[in-house]
Amino acid sequence: MNTIEEKLWNYIDGTCSPAEQDAIARLIEQDGAYAQKYQELLALNQEFAAIELDEPPMAFTYKVMKAIRTENAMQPLKANIDKRIILGIAIFFVFTILALLTFTFANIHISGINISAADIKLPAGVKLPSTNSIFSGPLVKWFLIFDVVLALFLTDAYLRRKKTAKQL
Repeated sequence: MNTIEEKLWNYIDGTCSPAEQDAIARLIEQDGAYAQKYQELLALNQEFAAIELDEPPMAFTYKVMKAIRTENAMQPLKANIDKRIILGIAIFFVFTILALLTFTFANIHISGINISAADIKLPAGVKLPSTNSIFSGPLVKWFLIFDVVLALFLTDAYLRRKKTAKQL
């Protein structure tokens, strides 16, 4: 159920239905409490309408946007990465490389001073594929060209980052 003030505000604002408007108009005419409250609220509404709205200064928007930009600039743009995950991946690869090197050095038998005549003896069930055709094809040449371009790109990015860090 609406209170007297709610009903009268809806009547003043014109947000009630026509049937409610007629009922409230009759209440204002017949009931002195409604009429007094209606006059008070009507005067208050006229005062609200007469109040001039304050406008912010011209530079307000600029200052607010500048504050937002500086606040966002202080926050790091990169996501927070758990260092334990990176450490776990690094440990996995280090142990894998160490295991491969250990296996390789355990199976190399060097005879005499001639290092180029190293004899690699693998277990009986392991057969290495022929690599003569793999490393001479155009695919490997394109792979090497891609690696060189990528290395140049990464070196350039590193040097530019280093240069801008010095300028700051």
